[in-house]
Amino acid sequence: MTTGLWRVRAAGEIRLARGDTGQGPQELLGPAVTVASLLADPGRPLQNLASLPSSGPVPGSLAILAPLDLQPVWAAGVTFPRSREARQEEAVDGGDVYDRVFGASRPELFVKAAAGAAIGPGDQLGIRADSDWDVPEPELGVVAGSDGELQALVLGNDMSSRSIEGANPLYLPQAKVYDRSCGIGPCLVPVSLAPPWQQIRIELRIARAGQTRYEDGMSLATMQRTPVELLRWLFAAQSFPHGVALLTGTSLVPPGDFTLRDGDVVTVSAAALGTLENPVVTVGARCP
Repeated sequence: MTTGLWRVRAAGEIRLARGDTGQGPQELLGPAVTVASLLADPGRPLQNLASLPSSGPVPGSLAILAPLDLQPVWAAGVTFPRSREARQEEAVDGGDVYDRVFGASRPELFVKAAAGAAIGPGDQLGIRADSDWDVPEPELGVVAGSDGELQALVLGNDMSSRSIEGANPLYLPQAKVYDRSCGIGPCLVPVSLAPPWQQIRIELRIARAGQTRYEDGMSLATMQRTPVELLRWLFAAQSFPHGVALLTGTSLVPPGDFTLRDGDVVTVSAAALGTLENPVVTVGARCP
């Protein structure tokens, strides 16, 4: 297990806490400490998580929140060979654009969630009512400060409508960005405490009515681009004064005959990063 930075609601207050990725938050930090303040500090205090002063143990009753506050979430696409193949399989025009992106020097980057919109552990993730082919995309998330330097790792779930994006690549914002489309958590793991990203294996489980419907895992060692490379492109022409989270892509793609349904439970886990589990709910309405 690894020590992580948790964000919780306890006794009506939103606070940060310290605790093992497998056991949950254990010690509250001072009330003035925020994710934004830690990422903005040039001394990088997040890397010395154990030295941050505690204000006491966490109370018995609390809610675990997404471990971000003022940070938007961006995402990268087509960073694994399997994700390129999946995009080509779903595309009605054959998906040549995805093959070109995979081999290009410039990555595909897009906004996934505005600050405050990411969903934390236990909360509901959404599938669109106007989509009939929906999947989770478990991913490694990287968190950088305003200087663009990698500071922490976190699990993410890039919920996606394959039917909408497959109809036309220009529909990607509608396929990827909607209410409850982004899961983040359970905690931030400082890179000083995390294993090298290439050694991390992410597991995905989808359950329906208590029964496993899909289960698989992926090694990050096959990722085509490095997190540092992706962050360099993200910061190339824009700034993030409070820091940013970036999802780095997936190679876990359920078979073409599988789609998420209302009530499914999606679990994303990694030994060093913890477990992100969310029930699924339908959001929005069908358009004429």
